[in-house]
Amino acid sequence: MRARSRSLAIPDIAEKEKTKNQKASRTRRQRGYQWEDAIVKRFNGADNWKAFRLGSPSVALPDVLAVNTENSTIFTIEAKSGTSTSLPIPADQIDRCLSWIKTFDIYEKRNVILAFKFLSKKRIGVGEYESRELREFFKIWDESFDITDCVCTYEGRFFAKVNGARKEIQLKECQMPFKTRQHSA
Repeated sequence: MRARSRSLAIPDIAEKEKTKNQKASRTRRQRGYQWEDAIVKRFNGADNWKAFRLGSPSVALPDVLAVNTENSTIFTIEAKSGTSTSLPIPADQIDRCLSWIKTFDIYEKRNVILAFKFLSKKRIGVGEYESRELREFFKIWDESFDITDCVCTYEGRFFAKVNGARKEIQLKECQMPFKTRQHSA
């Protein structure tokens, strides 16, 4: 009996690790939600724009849908935010954004926007950060490119992942209808 009660009193290392991973995962989701929410609020504050956050990642929807009926413009937006030096975007997320803008063919201007926010703190280790400049990039996906996993760097360079290797591709920076912290690459 004594050994049994003693083993219950010893903290389970696996449980602590699980709790730490859950906390990190929650923090990443909160950052993502906050970035999506900021984009929606910025669009809704701009003249003639309406934007909506479409839901959780499990629903297979773009993060944000923004429309301007006066200019016949629609954007589907995939938003990424983080503290690392590069932010990945999976091919399936680009693909679902393309599917959505193709559905709304009534709009003359239809673009997939990849919105990246590099936070003002850079992760250098577990729970360790250093200060840096906050940077935002709003890249327009070029439909002539094959859809593949991609990554945007803190410098604003954009790479497609092809057969495990990075290949730099040039995407135009979208001039947004609101104030941003866009950084020229």
